[in-house]
Amino acid sequence: MAPVRGWRRPYGGRAVHVAPGVEYQATTTQVCGMYPFVAGAGAPSIGTPIGRHQLSGEVVCLDPLTWLRAGLVTNPGVFVLGQPGTGKSTLVKRLVVGAVAFGSTALILGDTKPDYTPLVGHLGGQVIGVGRGMDRLNPLDAGPLGAALQRMSGPQAQRLRWEVRGRRLSLLLALCTLIRESRITNFEEVVLGRAVDLVDERLRREPTVPDVLTVIEEGPEALRSAARADTDGTYRERTRELVFTLDLLCTGSLAGVFDGPTTRPLDLTAPAVAIDISRIGAAGDKLLTAAMLSTWAYSFAMVDACAALSELGLAPRRAWLGVMDELWRALRGAPGLVEYADALTRLNRAKGMASVMVTHSLADLDALTAEEDRAKARGFADRSAITVLAGLPPRELARVAEVTPLTGPETELVASWSAPDSWQPGARHPGRGKYLIKTGERLGIPVELSLVGEEYRLYDTDPQFGPFEQVGGNAQNLRIDSGA
Repeated sequence: MAPVRGWRRPYGGRAVHVAPGVEYQATTTQVCGMYPFVAGAGAPSIGTPIGRHQLSGEVVCLDPLTWLRAGLVTNPGVFVLGQPGTGKSTLVKRLVVGAVAFGSTALILGDTKPDYTPLVGHLGGQVIGVGRGMDRLNPLDAGPLGAALQRMSGPQAQRLRWEVRGRRLSLLLALCTLIRESRITNFEEVVLGRAVDLVDERLRREPTVPDVLTVIEEGPEALRSAARADTDGTYRERTRELVFTLDLLCTGSLAGVFDGPTTRPLDLTAPAVAIDISRIGAAGDKLLTAAMLSTWAYSFAMVDACAALSELGLAPRRAWLGVMDELWRALRGAPGLVEYADALTRLNRAKGMASVMVTHSLADLDALTAEEDRAKARGFADRSAITVLAGLPPRELARVAEVTPLTGPETELVASWSAPDSWQPGARHPGRGKYLIKTGERLGIPVELSLVGEEYRLYDTDPQFGPFEQVGGNAQNLRIDSGA
């Protein structure tokens, strides 16, 4: 076989320069018989078009649910890793647009910046802004599950009631753990569970955290029996810390967000739903974590409600794409929160839901305090059949290789995207819009995404760093003098 440029000998056909192939363009009417081409690079052609293969130029498509139905992957989980500024959110937004176009419902489970809110509004979806003085989320609100329960009867309704009860208690325990910064004891869990039951029996509306606090402070006979307390004094002593924890949920740093009824229920008919919690970020990590946990629970209740109704033939079956961006910010709030997130996301495949988890580094997950939490957090990446790598440094790729096998050339390629190669202003980051798609033991697919049309505006995650606006025809600039 001759080398690429020919043999290095006289009359060996040596070519000093190999000219590129000629590219011809024509309409599909003229060249319809030539497409699809006889030979390809093996890139998947089903799903949302992501970009072109960096080596062959072939169009690469990605959609976790479509790939699952085609047997390309075993579960619809996507784990996206990359340095800030490499375009992780841009890729996820393209997936969101594609999911909505194919008939799936996109759920943005806590928009912390907000990156996705303008896009959801553009798609005609529902945007809920959570924060003090804005919309409220009731952690004990059954939400769409409660609406589904009203349309059901018999054993199915009873099973759903237990599911609603379990979700309420799980989220309340997670919030109490967050406030206390330590786990709730088994004794307190028993008391909380009985209190939630009593409130649900008494009220003809969705219970709230203040309702649960009031019942525990009253100390009815059912709660004293659950607390194994013979006297009122014993009961008060045993529930003292629990009362203060619940009181902090209502009057502490989380006041005004989770201490009342839900103000804007989720729209089951919306093509996409974004819960904007960006206003909460300035109030501290604790409030942000609480908002993300409540958002996850409320959104997954929507998915479960639609699944329960479809099983009974009361509603059509639906597909979902859930986006969990800034994942690490929710998991580091307090010990034990990883377990709650793990329980919510583990059965997504059975619900017809694809999940996209986005974080900067696996080191974010390793920063959790408890070893048990770190192990479960790493399981998020292990369970995701699809891993998408944007620009990452070599030390991070060594961690990734422990979860997703990487070849030497793949490691070198992704590492080459991790840092700018120029100090010139306006130079394009080498990793901007470049991704390596990995699925199991298959070779990675290097793809480069190009924006089109309205995407330039809707996908911009740094609008505050744009050029100065002109007011009255004069650019408004800020001048800083050394003597100021």
